[in-house]
Amino acid sequence: MNVLDNYVLGMDCGTTNIKAIILGQDGKKVAEASRPSKFLTPGPNMQEQDANDWWRQSKEIFQSLVAQAGQEVVDRIRGISISSHTVTLLPVDENGLPLRNAMTYQDGRSARELYQILTKMGFDHFVNTVGGQPSVSFLPCKLLWFKRHEPELFARTYKFLQASSFINFKLTGKMTQDVDQATRTQCLDMNTMKWSKEIGDIIGIDLDKYLPEPQSVDEIIGYVTDQAAAETGLKAGIPVVAGCSDAMASLYATGMSKLGEAGESSGTTSLVFVGSKEKSPLDIPVVTRPCSIDGMPWIFDAPIQTSGAALKWYIDKFAAEERAYCDEHHLNIYNYLNEQALHTDPGSNGLFFFPYLLGERAPIWNEYCRSMFIGLSMTTTREDLTRSIFEGTAYALRHVITTVKESGGRCDALRICGGGAKSKTWSKIKASMLHCPVYLLNEDSGDVPVGDALIVGHKVGVFPDLTEAVKSVVKVDEVIQPNEEWAKVYDQLYPYYVNMYQSLDANLRALRQTVTDIQKDLHPEYR
Repeated sequence: MNVLDNYVLGMDCGTTNIKAIILGQDGKKVAEASRPSKFLTPGPNMQEQDANDWWRQSKEIFQSLVAQAGQEVVDRIRGISISSHTVTLLPVDENGLPLRNAMTYQDGRSARELYQILTKMGFDHFVNTVGGQPSVSFLPCKLLWFKRHEPELFARTYKFLQASSFINFKLTGKMTQDVDQATRTQCLDMNTMKWSKEIGDIIGIDLDKYLPEPQSVDEIIGYVTDQAAAETGLKAGIPVVAGCSDAMASLYATGMSKLGEAGESSGTTSLVFVGSKEKSPLDIPVVTRPCSIDGMPWIFDAPIQTSGAALKWYIDKFAAEERAYCDEHHLNIYNYLNEQALHTDPGSNGLFFFPYLLGERAPIWNEYCRSMFIGLSMTTTREDLTRSIFEGTAYALRHVITTVKESGGRCDALRICGGGAKSKTWSKIKASMLHCPVYLLNEDSGDVPVGDALIVGHKVGVFPDLTEAVKSVVKVDEVIQPNEEWAKVYDQLYPYYVNMYQSLDANLRALRQTVTDIQKDLHPEYR
């Protein structure tokens, strides 16, 4: 291998995997590694991860990268950028030791605290302060829950960190917060770009004290310490930038370069990006954020809670027959389901799947909605069930895109990276659902750590022209065009998808509360 002068390292601490790459100045990967993340579910509506496990997995990944790339390459790594899933509540003491497992964005135990905050602050005022729809996914209600239910741990807390912030701390010894994730916490006043004193007063927490001051995504926050170098095999002194959410890193990884191109990072969840010429109002379900891509001053950034996770849930819980067949014939279960979904008509013979297994974020933003199959009949087949999963997640994508378009966004083509880009069936459904071509990105170039590498590479001068770097790094494998027959069917059925949920919304809210009360009565330890 010819050793170049400059390399960068990008890492993403994702929901189900932590993965990283070393990227050369020529845009080619020279090493990559990943490790699975583990979820803990201590009770109903609770989702946690062990921060110490994040660091253990990260160390193994760094060591693997070093072994693959060799010392000559490692000595030429000019910078590191780390992204992560967000929003997370991780309390640490003054030595940076985690005081409890991290409560992830999928944790919904603090719903009552959210309603109390909104009651005191007012829905409209809250939205116009934080620039987004209130949800149990975010930080204010989690902070209040933690303070109220675990006061002894709160008393020992020095700072609250995000997942990437914790890994950055282990690398540099600095406790920091990037501005991208800060804007997503719903603790930041988007009008002043400062931590909201009003929200802090309502929950009784001095946010300026407990949350690190937001820093630019590409600001150098510190350097790999001697101790971190000894643990990871990296060279001491490598600059580390503040990093960002997996959402922002995904935006760069999709290779979006002009208005009209939309992006989807399709994994366990989906992160959807749509450019706009104008800044959107703060009181709509999906709002814009500043964007640095030329000709695209604003970007709608919309997360969908369960996309790939819905397919995995279906495989784990319902597809035993398909799994057995694949095991017997040495087939990949995902490829097999892609084929089976094509054995039935578009629209799944009137069967709708609503992918709200963990509630939903954009564009409905509530934690109480739940997944549903509507339209089951005696003639429903296993192929109908399979296709309805693909279609239900595509309906959710159309719901987001439609909402964004109504607010000024533009989507003429969709660029997909991540695991979802491997499914041509799913992509054909999405193309037909949205009436636009879908660009499937090369597996070697369209992943989230590539976005991290581009961000830090631009900062340290490895990629001085970011637009040109994106073109050389992010490759398109295939373009999937809409099927016009499918598109006509989806146009007829999509209004039912939206209207059926809206008709059930109030009942789903009441049901969620009733079920929660029942579970607490049956299991006092979860109170």
